[in-house]
Amino acid sequence: MFYEIDLKKFWHDPYPDLKQIQVIAPVVFVPQLNAALMTRRFDVFEQEKRIEIFSSRQPDGLMTRLMGENMMRKDGEYHRKERREIFPSLSPRTVKNVWFQKFEAATRTIIKNLRGRKNIDLVVDFAMPVSGSALIAMTGLREMKPAEMDQVSQAMINGCANYVGDATIEQTCNVATADIDYHIDRVLNDMIKIPDQSVLSVLYHAGQSLESIRANIKLVISGGQNEPRDAIAGTVAAVLQNPEARAHVERTSDWGKAFLEYARWMSPIGMSPRQVTEDQSILGYNFRKDDRVFFMFGAANRDPRVFVNPDEYDLTREIGQSIHFGAGPHFCAGAAASSVLITKVALPLLFEAFPNMELRNPVAWGGWAFRGPLEVNLSLG
Repeated sequence: MFYEIDLKKFWHDPYPDLKQIQVIAPVVFVPQLNAALMTRRFDVFEQEKRIEIFSSRQPDGLMTRLMGENMMRKDGEYHRKERREIFPSLSPRTVKNVWFQKFEAATRTIIKNLRGRKNIDLVVDFAMPVSGSALIAMTGLREMKPAEMDQVSQAMINGCANYVGDATIEQTCNVATADIDYHIDRVLNDMIKIPDQSVLSVLYHAGQSLESIRANIKLVISGGQNEPRDAIAGTVAAVLQNPEARAHVERTSDWGKAFLEYARWMSPIGMSPRQVTEDQSILGYNFRKDDRVFFMFGAANRDPRVFVNPDEYDLTREIGQSIHFGAGPHFCAGAAASSVLITKVALPLLFEAFPNMELRNPVAWGGWAFRGPLEVNLSLG
């Protein structure tokens, strides 16, 4: 089975195509992406764990070529080893005892700087610096500025989604990764002398090679900036454009539910690529060795077999089946930090500071491998 897409339309809104693909078959080849797409929730959840068939290791894949072979592009014990090495920096305990206070202090300063303004773009003026400040602290790249962190992250995720081979996008990504290497080199000697709980320090003192440290720092930045940024701005937009959702969070302060339902509804990370290791027929599709497969989290999280009215943002629904952080061994290592930043700091502090904020314009969204609001124009009230 195959299905043709218009890449431009797919970038602006992939969900109509993904809905049709779900109906056609469990696995459908899309020639414009040169990949087989798996879109149904239970298939994605089960098959993603089969690393012996659907390998994360992709020596010629975009992420490996552009960022180096990080732990997301490794399987088995190689993946588990690097995941163990990074855990002390990103564990729930470290997030609670170290990063939470830094998240809160930076966010309060950003909110203070917004006071007196009537209108803002929430993406640029709040979500981006909140996410960037958190990531600067966690990575240890303390000489970076939030806007620079955002720029290099966006360049990398654009590069990793550049399946059409745009040379300009690739060059911009290469400049961004070189900038990250520069910042690692600027602070590494200090980390050697005075260890802390940043990712850079923890990985170095765990004995990880500098090549792997560079690749894993880039991985943390590529997901750790855009996903919280887009989830913060997107959750606010979803709540403000839905009176029932706004009434619910104002009554309950249930920011966890608001975020998780947003991450199901408009999955910030919409896809994870894999490479087939051997010829095999699975779910009625004849895979060949080295085939490219996309596990479509965004589609899985709107599977009508699992979620009633899946295209609606609904805070009354049960979302336990959502797989917005992935599944299996590659479940997002930064999930605890992301959840705390978004639900315990950014969203409650923003609504506390500006309880009367309103959307000034309809919100436009973009992306399919990574997806979020393009801008969220607000009146602060």
